[in-house]
Amino acid sequence: MVQGTIGERIRQKRKELKLTQKELARRMKEVSHVAISQWESNTTKPNAENLYDLSILFGCDLSWLLKGEGQSSNVASINLNGNMVPIISYNILETWDIAQPLQMMKEEEHIMTDVNISVFAFAVRVLGDSMKPDFIEGDIVIIDPEIKPEPGEFVLARNQNNVLFRKYREDGSDLKGGSHFILTPLNKDYVQVVSRDQDVRIIGTMVEHRIYRRKR
Repeated sequence: MVQGTIGERIRQKRKELKLTQKELARRMKEVSHVAISQWESNTTKPNAENLYDLSILFGCDLSWLLKGEGQSSNVASINLNGNMVPIISYNILETWDIAQPLQMMKEEEHIMTDVNISVFAFAVRVLGDSMKPDFIEGDIVIIDPEIKPEPGEFVLARNQNNVLFRKYREDGSDLKGGSHFILTPLNKDYVQVVSRDQDVRIIGTMVEHRIYRRKR
């Protein structure tokens, strides 16, 4: 039996996942929370690409979203808690105002993850060989700006306009109660970055390392 409208089915699945309209929009490609609201109120309808992305995020049959037919919950689909994360280019991060939420930027490419992350998380591709042998160029790391790094974790940082992916180590406190840190490359051909000596800011902490097929 057909179950309500497309908008009602979208709202039903969003609430099952305990997501706000803004959080659902964050997990999709170039979709605003206003668009989500319009879909749910049946003011407009999602296009075919949006419907496909929703079916993946919700773990349901595409036909169920479109017509109310088929399975509203598909165990063969991606975990219902899966998140769609945008892959951000380094040139965006080099000029990004860190005080502003990155989710306002539109990215064409995304990856899915079942890691527990904030709505501000994003992914980047590793560049260069400064983090060899553990990380090589082309690997993808997911970064969460809401997570404070612990010693030994990997972080994305910015030194002036240079974006760096490094291992984090604490380096004591200053007179104002702030913390100093050292960013260390795994490749010994590169130098450390010390916050006592340079203006460097942590962008976020790595929560997942995605390794694709590679030859040894």
